[in-house]
Amino acid sequence: MATQTTEPCWPERLAAMNTTDLEIRLPNLQQDDLSQDVEWCEVEIEGRRRRVRFHDYHEVYAVPGLYERLFYETLGCTSPTRVAGLLEDVLDDFDTAPDSLRVLDVGAGNGMVGDELARRDVTHLVGIDIIPEARDAAWRDRPGLYDDYFVADLTDLSEKHEERLRKHKLNCLTTVAALGFGDIPAQAFLKALDLTETPAWLAFNINEKFLREQDDSGFASLVRQLNREGIIEIQTYRRYCHRVSVTGKKLYYVAAVARKLLDVPDHMI
Repeated sequence: MATQTTEPCWPERLAAMNTTDLEIRLPNLQQDDLSQDVEWCEVEIEGRRRRVRFHDYHEVYAVPGLYERLFYETLGCTSPTRVAGLLEDVLDDFDTAPDSLRVLDVGAGNGMVGDELARRDVTHLVGIDIIPEARDAAWRDRPGLYDDYFVADLTDLSEKHEERLRKHKLNCLTTVAALGFGDIPAQAFLKALDLTETPAWLAFNINEKFLREQDDSGFASLVRQLNREGIIEIQTYRRYCHRVSVTGKKLYYVAAVARKLLDVPDHMI
């Protein structure tokens, strides 16, 4: 059994970013006052205070170290470590070496997930995000981590980008803390799966509410359909606390690792 790396890499990265001038103030609200997709905080940078909405990623990534200090130090996010660790466990069960993976990291942001995968000996990483600020932050904060990084919309992918992505011969898809709130819709997730070769690995997480029967985001029905039709085979699920909200409420997510066994049919994309 491989020894699972459980300590997150963000403390070292945060220390290297020299973010001592960042002061974060969370709103004084009751537990049900804000839904997760409209959470915000006030950030004081060099004596100037401004309000930042969590899902305005272009603003968050523009400030070196803010993403880590807000989500990991202040709110206790564990998802990159949890999902990467779960994938590592399943790979060990299948006698698959992490350095055999060629990963497409969807919603890659400034590279938190890529960092965790690299610490587990994954050597080929391709990032993709819809906003250029994410790519710029990854290059700034983690230079050399990604072999390639795309700024693209997976629901409207250009032929040039698709051809370049397929040349990487990707055999693993990861997406962490990016599904379910409109950041990466179900069709984008499906297209990303299509970009991987067959067979391939799939590791993702999602807020548990998006896997319920009454979910209208499309993820619950999509995952069930993919599994039912044998396109993917779920290997394991794990429910855990993703982080706390600005009001201190625990937010529970489900991490999953699956195996892609069949190509995605054209009619589904």
